[in-house]
Amino acid sequence: MAALRRPGAALPPTVLLLLALSVSAAAGAAPEQVCGDGCCAGAVRNGSAVASVCGARVGAVLRGRCCLERDRDRDQEVVVGLDLGNCSLHQLCSGFPAASAALIIDLTGNPLQSLPEDTFRGFTKLQTLALPRELTCPGGSEGWDDITIDGSSRICQGQRNPCNASAGPGWQCPEDAHCAPAGPGLPQCLCTDPHHGYKCMRQGAFPYLLFFGTLGAATVALSALLWATQWHKPKSS
Repeated sequence: MAALRRPGAALPPTVLLLLALSVSAAAGAAPEQVCGDGCCAGAVRNGSAVASVCGARVGAVLRGRCCLERDRDRDQEVVVGLDLGNCSLHQLCSGFPAASAALIIDLTGNPLQSLPEDTFRGFTKLQTLALPRELTCPGGSEGWDDITIDGSSRICQGQRNPCNASAGPGWQCPEDAHCAPAGPGLPQCLCTDPHHGYKCMRQGAFPYLLFFGTLGAATVALSALLWATQWHKPKSS
């Protein structure tokens, strides 16, 4: 239930809930949010690495800028390859998290600025990431098995598990928790059942009824307060 982003500490339940909801939303996002014109018009480029990978996978299909496969467990299509090369992108589109299941992503040929640290949070299956040469691989050299320069591109290959001992003692989790990968160079600590809460020090079932009841009451009260203040606000002439 719990996840943490720095060693030896745990996030409070409210933050954990928001993180879980954001990850869940990204996992269930429609591929059209990243495959269509909202991110980059056109189709996967002929001869690109994404096209090659897609052609070698049985049942995979090209649509827009994506290579898609059907996830039988969730009975929906997921992005396994994303080609956003030469799209004149200065920043990634809001639908980018919909590609969190991708094995290969190509972002070369774009005037991208430095990417935020959490850009690839949740991209645990990513094995090949092609970037403009000016950008660094997320997680640095410790996040990948191999980093190479090919002309104007930087290729990050073989995402490493940040929980392995080779990552150093800095990723140790507190007692009653275990480390799990959350993306390139991004570990997280998950409480082992039935522990939860700060540093996983509480035991027993998480009080969902009390938590969501309190959260719901606070939301209703805040909504009522905002409605009342807006209702009585005098209209400007």
